[in-house]
Amino acid sequence: MEYTKINGRDFYNMVVNASNKLLEQCDFVNALNVFPVPDGDTGTNMSMTFKAAVKEIENMETDSIGEMSKKLAKGALMGARGNSGVILSQILRGISKGLEGKKEVDATEFAIGFFEGSKSAYKAVMRPTEGTILSVIRAASEAAISSDKKDIVAFMEEVTVKAKEMLDRTPELLPALKKAKVVDSGGMGLYIILLGMFEALKNGIKAELKDITVGSSNNTLAEATEEIDIKFGYCTEFIILGDAKGAKDFQREIENLGDSMIVVGYDDVIKVHIHTNDPGLVLSKAVALGELSKIKIDNMREEHRELLINAKDKEANSIDNEYENVEEEKKYGFITVAMGDGISNIFKDLGIDYVIEGGQTMNPSTQDFLDAIDKINSKHIFIMPNNKNIIMAANQAAEISDKDILVVPTTTIPQGIACATMFNCDSEVQENFNNLKNTIQEVKTGSVTYAVRDTEIDGIAIKEGNMLGLVEGKIKEVGEDKKDVAGKVLNDMIDDESELITVYYGEEVSDEEAKVFEDELGEKYEELDIQFYKGNQPLYYFLMSVE
Repeated sequence: MEYTKINGRDFYNMVVNASNKLLEQCDFVNALNVFPVPDGDTGTNMSMTFKAAVKEIENMETDSIGEMSKKLAKGALMGARGNSGVILSQILRGISKGLEGKKEVDATEFAIGFFEGSKSAYKAVMRPTEGTILSVIRAASEAAISSDKKDIVAFMEEVTVKAKEMLDRTPELLPALKKAKVVDSGGMGLYIILLGMFEALKNGIKAELKDITVGSSNNTLAEATEEIDIKFGYCTEFIILGDAKGAKDFQREIENLGDSMIVVGYDDVIKVHIHTNDPGLVLSKAVALGELSKIKIDNMREEHRELLINAKDKEANSIDNEYENVEEEKKYGFITVAMGDGISNIFKDLGIDYVIEGGQTMNPSTQDFLDAIDKINSKHIFIMPNNKNIIMAANQAAEISDKDILVVPTTTIPQGIACATMFNCDSEVQENFNNLKNTIQEVKTGSVTYAVRDTEIDGIAIKEGNMLGLVEGKIKEVGEDKKDVAGKVLNDMIDDESELITVYYGEEVSDEEAKVFEDELGEKYEELDIQFYKGNQPLYYFLMSVE
């Protein structure tokens, strides 16, 4: 087929087909992770982000490509997971800017969207690195702007080919990719999206969104399973299609009708979440601002009764409603991210308000952070992501939220625990923030996991199934026995200034194995304090810190 112009319906079919294609190739993209560890999740993050975006336009009836792309960008913004997902959301946001106000576009106008997408992506990253998804969107943008094609099918083919050429070059731009003999995973995800868009146009595909779960945090905020008195029984969520400038006034208007309220405005959309006993009254006030969409009302008392009946051990450790009845605003609130009920309990014992379930294999979305922020009645909220791939989503949530949010850039669980331990509630906000950033620098982190494929990293030959010892995220030790590798990792981290060794052992390590390891370390490092905790974390046999 030939297209000299495309409208909102055409664009819808393009992005839905792209979402389906990315979903099908999700595991392949995950497998391109440079490190051969079992937590490569770029494909999952990009697919979940893109699917959240497409879900937002699934029921739109407009033919306007400007309106369609704008709604798509908003869905991606709220659903963004991981660094790759956040960058993808910014690409879509830029494309939306380029298509703003257009009912249909020709190839030249569509090219402007790609240009704005590339510009937005680069602006989102503090230190842009070539050889990544950024290079691929830049190549696509440059091809789009320089193209003289009038047929948009031919135009998209040219853009996609140039994106693939840049993708194939990423190993030359990033030595780590070349050593691992892979292309950039984020770049591959973007190429698959572009290919899906091109194929939809070329083949005249009328796409239907495949409703297959890529992965989910499955109630990202842990849910309490103890008997509680739910003050406001109906969890009410909806979107107002109206001027976002009215968000603040509407928030004040309904604040006495319930709690756990979040009202977020963005352009012509206001997203509302509230726990209330009168959903009808809230909706009647909302409809005065505009058309209502995505209305969802859940009976929390009924759900909680079912949860009590079906509760599992890990659900009993969760804290979703633990602070449901907090009425007075406190000065400081805390959110962190962790996997493993042992580690979650440690954070709770240290005063963390909400532990979002997630980490290496399941990066929380921007929306997950906003939901957690909404639950905390504090003047200042500190977020500790504990993973470098989660920091961007946390920052994006901080920008959207109307609360004072400070994201402490923790990249490991031990760093997060150290920050929770060192926080001084009597100090002022900025002083605490600066102290926590300094605390991060003082914590050395090591871990032990396993290899998911054969490869070579920094001259170290690695076979699938090998135990991998990492120090600050870099592979330092390889062996057959997890305890031996853990011992070598600690030896790499300990120096004359070291005073404390802390070990969190995972769900695949028995209490007996941990006790043997603890005794061995006690004999070897008599002068150091040694602490062992049952973290129950998946994938990582040991998480360790030296301070």
